[in-house]
Amino acid sequence: MHGRPRKSPKPEDEAASAAKAQKLRALQTQFLSNHHEKNYTKEALEISAKLLEINPESYTAWNYRKFAVEYNLAHSNSDTDSIKSILDDELRVVESALRQNFKSYGAWHHRKWVLNKGHSSIDRELRLVNRFQKADSRNFHAWNYRRFVAALMSRPEEEELNYTTDMINTNFSNYSAWHNRSVLLSHLLKQKVEGFFPKEKVLSEEYELVHQAIFTDPDDQSGWFYYLWLLDQTVKGDAPLLVSSWPLHGSSITLSGDKCLEDSTLSSSCCYHYDSGTFPLILYFSQAVEGVNSSTVTVKSSFCTDNDLTWKPLSTNNSKMAQVWVTHIKFPDKDLHCSEVYHLEVSLGHPQGIISISGFNYSHPTQITFEVRLQSVQTEPLEEQNGKMISWEEANFQKHEIQSQEPNPVESLNKLIINDYREPTTSNWRAETLANEIALFRELLSEISCKIGKLTLARLLKAHDAILSQSPQKMVHSEEILRLYGDLIELDPGHSWYYKDEWSLVCLQQVISDGESLMTHCYHYKDLKGSSFSNFICLRLNNLSLSRIGSVEKLLWVQMLDLSHNELRSIEGLEAMQLLSCLNLSYNKLSSFSALGPLRLLKSLKVLDISYNEIGLHSTDTTRYLFSSPLSHTEDIDWTTDEIVSGGINQTYHWEAFLIFKGLNITQIDVSGNAIENENFKAFVIRFLPIVKWLNGELLH
Repeated sequence: MHGRPRKSPKPEDEAASAAKAQKLRALQTQFLSNHHEKNYTKEALEISAKLLEINPESYTAWNYRKFAVEYNLAHSNSDTDSIKSILDDELRVVESALRQNFKSYGAWHHRKWVLNKGHSSIDRELRLVNRFQKADSRNFHAWNYRRFVAALMSRPEEEELNYTTDMINTNFSNYSAWHNRSVLLSHLLKQKVEGFFPKEKVLSEEYELVHQAIFTDPDDQSGWFYYLWLLDQTVKGDAPLLVSSWPLHGSSITLSGDKCLEDSTLSSSCCYHYDSGTFPLILYFSQAVEGVNSSTVTVKSSFCTDNDLTWKPLSTNNSKMAQVWVTHIKFPDKDLHCSEVYHLEVSLGHPQGIISISGFNYSHPTQITFEVRLQSVQTEPLEEQNGKMISWEEANFQKHEIQSQEPNPVESLNKLIINDYREPTTSNWRAETLANEIALFRELLSEISCKIGKLTLARLLKAHDAILSQSPQKMVHSEEILRLYGDLIELDPGHSWYYKDEWSLVCLQQVISDGESLMTHCYHYKDLKGSSFSNFICLRLNNLSLSRIGSVEKLLWVQMLDLSHNELRSIEGLEAMQLLSCLNLSYNKLSSFSALGPLRLLKSLKVLDISYNEIGLHSTDTTRYLFSSPLSHTEDIDWTTDEIVSGGINQTYHWEAFLIFKGLNITQIDVSGNAIENENFKAFVIRFLPIVKWLNGELLH
């Protein structure tokens, strides 16, 4: 064990082991015969008890005893003494099994099952678990059972919290005690129990306690994990907040289409094209919520009512809870005049009903107002537009320059982050606490080299920057954070992908931290005049070594995005960018079509480049399922038999692509440089994705 060479067993040990195995086989044979024949006599139960004493992990034996208990209880004539005797026998069997192995899942679960019958003494259970915790104070089975017993006894959580304090003071390296403390404190803080409010006072005392552990023995991880939980409580608020929206509060947008009278005086630099006669209204929350509907969010305008709107969660796993919600506002069929300004007002949080994943209500009434102008765009006929292919070559892009008479499309970037509604005293406490912790950990790391210390300092710095970002300041600590994650990649290569992802989030946040920085990545695509893409600004985030996408709440306005030449293995988060029409994901590390799942929610997407990835290279996509088969996929599959096999093409070979692209309006796709690129895939596109006009740079029809 743990690198130690095994010793050859002694002859007497081998003989004892053989005798034990023979006895176990004999008991197993007798037990299975009784189980099959539903024999619940006293003798049969003794055989199962002996089997469990030798092998407490026999789940079948525990299930057999449950059947036996139910049978004997049914034939006890409801006699209280008989019922208690039957259940006490079960508790004795469990206790005997736990002496053999007090980490047996089956034994602990069976004991809970017996106690839930309600005829056993609970006080004795607390004494029993105390004995087990003295034998092994870190046994998480015993701690879990202790929580169960404390709940049955209605034991005050304050007393249990004091117990964890005693256990931690006895041994700082007691992860189970720290974990139990976090569970108890979460309940006490949420309920605002006397002595546990205000939250800031309680958390400050917890910092002092955990400092003793991590500074006494920095190599022990128990206190560090509790510290990370404590940091999370410090940074995150309980109630969900509205982080951003599109359109922005106070913004003025221009929608281009063919349903309004032309007004050439309007600027085109902030235009958004809508083919369907609708445009999205997006709400981005700080955490996943449910309950976003016409009752909790009201939209007032001269051309639509709440009854016309259906809110949908942007979730890739079909959940009813999501961090991002969207509805589509539809303009009436009659012509609208471009000379007019149409005002919209969105209100939420007035009636409660929006609830976070942690059970808190959105309780900060918010109002978002913006105005909409319309202009017509003289586009070429669709057939002629199809003769033009979007090419992502460098020569086709030119830096976006803001003219003095034109609005800056990202000048309202600071409006994306809606103000934090916490009390000023709370925000000040958070900032001061984080600053003090940063100073402590910088001092610690100046004396020792500690991986988890570097990780914690990086998280502290990132959290501190998040507080500062609510003011006009740029990120203060980004360079230091990037250095720390760079060090961790070298020090701990086994977790390098995690550190790389965190590095990517900070790098991207640094790039788009303010309008000035973001504008250096904004370009215009040449030769789009006359097409529906002619007003687009392309945000180019290529060649940044990104492995993960973040800060999407600041990119809801983007319609053309270049993420090529990065190290992306997932595009999770892009589903929030509902305006996205052109997307370049070439030269990344996407290993399957299932990694493109968020694209299913981007109904405006028309151009997609996923060339030179690893799609089709791996026979098994272990990130989502074990076997490459539709039967093991988590998504709903609603295709018909005709869709599976049609025109001599077996669609099951490309079922992942079918799931992703079905229902989208993609007219141009590039998969060249992937293992999936072959004539079979081309035939699949032609047969099942007839709207596609360009495939791998070739005009199909």
